[in-house]
Amino acid sequence: MKVSNRSCIRRLSLRSLLASRTRNIVAVLAIALTALLFTSLFTIALSINEGIQQNNFRQAGGWSHGTLKYLTEEQFEELKDDPLIDQWGLRRFLGMPTQAPFNKSHVEIGYSDANQAHWSYCDPVEGRLPQEGTNEAATDTHVLELLGVEPELGAEFTVTFDVDGHETTQTFTLCGWWEYDEAVVANHILIPESRVDAILAEVGVTPPGSDGMTGSWNLDVMLGHGARSIASDLEEILVNHGYQSETAGENYISTGVNWGYTGAQLSDKLDPTVVAIIVGVLALILLTGYLIIYNVFQISVAGDIRFYGLLKTIGTTPRQLRRIIRTQALLLSLVGIPVGLLLGWLLGGVLTPVITAQLNGVTTVVSVSPLLFVGAALFALMTVLISCRRPGRLAGKVSPVEAVRYTEGKALKRKGKRSGKGVSLLSMAWANLGRSRGKTFLTVLSLTLAVVLLTLTVTFTGGFDMDKYVSSFTASDFILADAGQFQTGGDAFNDEMEVPEEVINAVDAQGGITGSGRVYGKTAPALEFVTEEYYRSIWSRWNTQEQLDSMVAFKDRTEDGLLADRVQLYGMESFALDHLTVLEGNLSKLNDSDGNYIAAVYSTDDYGKAEMSSHWARLGDTVTIRYVEEFEYYDPNTGEVYGSWENVPEGASYTERAIKYRDVDYTVAALVTVPSALSYRYYGADEFIMGAEIFLRDTETDSVMYYAFDTTDEANAAMEAFLADYTENVNPQFDYESKATYAGEFESTRSMFLLLGSALSFIVGLVGVLNFFNAILTGITARRRELAVLQSIGMTARQLRTMLALEGLFYTVGAAFLALALIVVTAPFLGPALNGLIWFFTYRFTIWPIAVVLPLFGALGILIPVLSCRAAQRYSVVERLRQE
Repeated sequence: MKVSNRSCIRRLSLRSLLASRTRNIVAVLAIALTALLFTSLFTIALSINEGIQQNNFRQAGGWSHGTLKYLTEEQFEELKDDPLIDQWGLRRFLGMPTQAPFNKSHVEIGYSDANQAHWSYCDPVEGRLPQEGTNEAATDTHVLELLGVEPELGAEFTVTFDVDGHETTQTFTLCGWWEYDEAVVANHILIPESRVDAILAEVGVTPPGSDGMTGSWNLDVMLGHGARSIASDLEEILVNHGYQSETAGENYISTGVNWGYTGAQLSDKLDPTVVAIIVGVLALILLTGYLIIYNVFQISVAGDIRFYGLLKTIGTTPRQLRRIIRTQALLLSLVGIPVGLLLGWLLGGVLTPVITAQLNGVTTVVSVSPLLFVGAALFALMTVLISCRRPGRLAGKVSPVEAVRYTEGKALKRKGKRSGKGVSLLSMAWANLGRSRGKTFLTVLSLTLAVVLLTLTVTFTGGFDMDKYVSSFTASDFILADAGQFQTGGDAFNDEMEVPEEVINAVDAQGGITGSGRVYGKTAPALEFVTEEYYRSIWSRWNTQEQLDSMVAFKDRTEDGLLADRVQLYGMESFALDHLTVLEGNLSKLNDSDGNYIAAVYSTDDYGKAEMSSHWARLGDTVTIRYVEEFEYYDPNTGEVYGSWENVPEGASYTERAIKYRDVDYTVAALVTVPSALSYRYYGADEFIMGAEIFLRDTETDSVMYYAFDTTDEANAAMEAFLADYTENVNPQFDYESKATYAGEFESTRSMFLLLGSALSFIVGLVGVLNFFNAILTGITARRRELAVLQSIGMTARQLRTMLALEGLFYTVGAAFLALALIVVTAPFLGPALNGLIWFFTYRFTIWPIAVVLPLFGALGILIPVLSCRAAQRYSVVERLRQE
């Protein structure tokens, strides 16, 4: 027979709840602390994520989800209305000025519509964007400062810039400007689309130009699905219209995913290792909250077990008892969770600026995302419901007779052998822990989590390898070069960019240099000879099949069918050679002036791993370099010879072949990778390295591309100051990079993670200590009659406190040993996972935080039981014996 008794159960739950005010306060505090834990962590995580994203967007140049690149006008019109695209913006690149005063600034001239300008931080604070059919332009205050133009509407300014190899000088009228943002890598001069077309026609360039990009249509998009699946959505857009982005061909369109979105970065790295780490962190957070709430409800049920037994005698079913406990948990959550959400958000708001202050360039943003509060509330509520399941089952299973006689640990019926040894305080303390093994294990585990988390934080931040981090940006303490060499998209290295000896002498005169070396760059034409198969495999990444066929047809060939292709050569002194990574072979032969030895340069992926398919030369191979002194030009279709470049008719098909040259054979002595700081910083051809003497002898050029050097610690700051002044005021054609800049960024990154991990460890440690305090206090409270009996038969108060202190020490020492075991067991898996996840990480096994925390835990293990015992002894032995 079904009886409608839900209202009765709810009333019973409420009245039972109101009858235990002290227990309610403890439970609400436990739930609030759990909600605080989740909210503060989510607030910090989301706030830092938003701050990092804002910084990434400024470095990436905007916050559009992605880009469909280098389109024709027809492709642009076709793709922009795809249903997956929520909003779109148009960008057409025209050119870049590279001469002074722009030799140290990346400035792009082109057209952007209102959407694209907004997404690129180009919103005028004064004036507006340029109107079609005018000579107007809008730019930022930094460009105006470089031009020496006051930011006034109507002011005219003139810029000389390169349009696909054609230099042009244009005058614009200022119609708007915005404030310069140092974090934005590229500056923009925005002009009307009609002016872009007019300048292209003026210099004779038809989009997309010989560079494949000038004047082309770039479609920036905001996707309807948001940032969670940018790459797949862009690919689906292309497929919907018969295009693809995988293989070069007639239907190929290049795409770009905004790497600034952390979701896009995570999706690229979402392998089983990353998933396991994420799941592990979430499980750790859930387990931390579970432990504190579970202990509260477990103790609550144990305290009310007689009440539940009496309810069963009058017909209450186990299911109804579980519902009573669950209803009480939900009522307590209605109070505890909102309090925890508010306090957690306030705590996260306080910690976030402190943490982000450690990370240069990260915008301080305190997130108020609804996802934050909904997620934290759901996590807390789920933790509460999970935590009260087992106590509910305990209340439902107990029989009325057992409930009346219940004391902690009595339900565990174990048979054991009698010991002939005497009873000591140590053995009594150990036996007491075994009376409720579940509670003992959970208490130890909650303390263990705090130790493990602190150790992982120290291991994680201690594994940040500054040498790896800095080496990806710079190789030596200082690198001096022409300012254009440090500019993205700048001119290819030429003899006008060389570092002259008088500049090097000025640097050397400062003193304190412990080692230095020149890196020479190629300024005269040189060729290598490769197979057609290899040539096609390399250049198919950027060209269609039709374009490849044309490129191959125009290449000069040897008698045995090898193609003559351009090559990039380095000459390096010993100091620079020492900074190379040798994959195979030996670099010492490159310094042999009597031998013809060379090193082949291989590309690397984002983690510094060499890509062995990026070069054809192997150890011991013979490489023939052709040094060309004179070319002649001819029509490959008719064979008509034009002679010198000046004789080539405008618009005619032509290619070149060497008619005056020297061929030199070299033996590959080593396979190497070059730090990006010492490289050409652009990809254009296969690269080889020679010793400095061989380079000077064979190329007959001596243009220094970089001057790299190290200094003593004492001289470092003085050299930094000298170079800053020299490249800014004395010789502004040149610029420099220093290791100190990147080392500072590295330290701020490590400090941020250390502070974040420490905050997390503190919160989890607080939960652990509260659990420990709760376990000890409730254990003493539940056993107060038993402890009174021990005192009545002769145990002194001092012996009682000693026994309880030993119990506390068992808890804390057990937590330390369990933490040590977990760290040792997980080390073989954690090390490779972290090494693979973070490119500048080197795992180092660490256990010293356990040794640091152990004395603190030991003090807590003694202090908390002693204080709890003294609180319980405020009542006399007789009063405690009379208690039920």
